[in-house]
Amino acid sequence: MNIILLGAPGAGKGTQAKRLEDSHSLVQLSTGDMLRAAVASGSDLGRQAKAVMDAGKLVADELIIRMISDRIDEPDCKGGFILDGFPRTSPQAEALDKMLTGKGLRLDAVIEMKVDEDALVERITGRYSCVKCGAGYHDKFQIPAKAGVCDRCGGTEFNRRADDNEETVRTRLEAYRGQTAPILPYYRDKGILKTVDGMAAIDEVTRQIEAGLAA
Repeated sequence: MNIILLGAPGAGKGTQAKRLEDSHSLVQLSTGDMLRAAVASGSDLGRQAKAVMDAGKLVADELIIRMISDRIDEPDCKGGFILDGFPRTSPQAEALDKMLTGKGLRLDAVIEMKVDEDALVERITGRYSCVKCGAGYHDKFQIPAKAGVCDRCGGTEFNRRADDNEETVRTRLEAYRGQTAPILPYYRDKGILKTVDGMAAIDEVTRQIEAGLAA
């Protein structure tokens, strides 16, 4: 089974990808992780990507597709994969389909995790974590039992990600709407787009995804 997870930043794609990995024996493929691994390996592809990134430019779609192609040829991907963060544009979606067709593969489902943007901003900007153990909290939805004290380790220092502020989050949401959202009709026309409520409880989102995959 080969799946794409689509959704705005903070929609919970990482959490659901991990659950799909465990329940369906799939491999989550993050293009960001693959790029870093390729650069670290010193491969020809990695050297090309590094040169582009060092110049402050975006890595070309062709290189990304080649990198994904090489990765899904590895033995651990034989059972299927989950793509997270790619494709982001219609040309990337078309190039991905062409590459998969050349391997005799296809996408089984594209899962869109739909969100309410204002609620998502509240979800993201309110989150923080314990410096000592990394336990996650939220100003409104998950407050420590004792104010200022981590439930897990008793730590009293907390921090917030620098990019978890409203201006940055809304900029990322705008970028998602402008670049990625237009590929939804492409997959809808192919009959493989499944939409779930990304604002629901985690277990409910998982249930909706599983129902979509089984349909």
